[in-house]
Amino acid sequence: MTGSPTKLRIGLTWHSANSDNLGVGALTLGNIAIIEEAARKANVSPHFVVIGWNDSKPSYVKGRNIEVVGLRLKDFAKPVGGLYSHLRGCDLVLDIGAGDSFTDIYGMKRFGTVLGSKLLTIAARRPLILSPQTIGPFNRSWVRRLALAAMNRSVCVASRDDLSTRFLRDIGYRNTIIEASDVALRLPYEPADRSDDGKVRIGLNVSGLLFNGGYTRGNMFGLKSSYADLIRGLLRKLNSHDAYEVHLVAHVISDGFEVEDDYRVSQKLAKEFPRTIMAPKFSSPVEAKSYISGLDFFAGARMHACIAAFSTGVPVLPMAYSRKFAGLFGSLGYQHLADCQHEDAETIMTKFEDGIARREVLRKDIEASLPCGLARLQEYENLVTGTLATIRQ
Repeated sequence: MTGSPTKLRIGLTWHSANSDNLGVGALTLGNIAIIEEAARKANVSPHFVVIGWNDSKPSYVKGRNIEVVGLRLKDFAKPVGGLYSHLRGCDLVLDIGAGDSFTDIYGMKRFGTVLGSKLLTIAARRPLILSPQTIGPFNRSWVRRLALAAMNRSVCVASRDDLSTRFLRDIGYRNTIIEASDVALRLPYEPADRSDDGKVRIGLNVSGLLFNGGYTRGNMFGLKSSYADLIRGLLRKLNSHDAYEVHLVAHVISDGFEVEDDYRVSQKLAKEFPRTIMAPKFSSPVEAKSYISGLDFFAGARMHACIAAFSTGVPVLPMAYSRKFAGLFGSLGYQHLADCQHEDAETIMTKFEDGIARREVLRKDIEASLPCGLARLQEYENLVTGTLATIRQ
């Protein structure tokens, strides 16, 4: 295209510039990288408006074309100066639903806010794209109807796995779907140096949320075995091998919300198992992904920690607590998965040991699967390019 780039304001709802959950930050940085490339092709100069919950932590999403809007619940009802005003000021809105929050499994408050942003975008008469994310489940019929109403008024819904695509068709969504993958596959990073001292560096991400029993502190996600007992059993086995160097890698780091915090749980475990190494308290998703890239094997219950390993070629065993894991990795043909909801601790420990022993097989499977995910993201990028070009006209 010729001529000066057209300046457009692009709203990014349910993204975050400073979330405690580095996975949400990884989605933001990955999506921005994709949209910037799409904007270049469409001859657009993008100004990003990152819209998510208000947080006091320093931002790790920075740039002269980045504006951060911190939401409070009252902003949903403000006719002036609230969320509606911010959305009205955008030329295009991309809603990523924090990756997996467009569902009612996390409670009605979260669903209400994630739905509310979409309804306000529609009311503001701004084109809406649902960026690649897990869609559903919607366990209540009235929730399903409201979700469908919002999606039917969007430009396009991009799912990040085939399970979400099938779910959308099963509940009656008939408009355009792009089956993409997780945008965090495009998160930039600095490859870490790997030491050649004969040690097998094993990364283990321990989910604070699962360790504490979920928000209800009562096995909220219906895991078959005690997650805390499983983790301790794994650490006992790993620490019995002199050739293994075990790294505890936190991916949700929350000083103010203990039930979610991976770091405090990892510190507690490091005291119980003093041979383990505490990974740094990362200040950004890029730091976390760069660190993970230097490991020889990785396992964890935070999906984006596993995506960081997968997208850097590190053999990985995701430890699933919901269908989003099987949906994402299965869609790419990567079948190595521990299912904490349906498999007992002994089965998972066997899979863990087998994964370490067969890590070169896992590495080759990643080499075969990763290009599929990147190709699917290219389809999503093409959609954004075409949408921006249309708005530009």
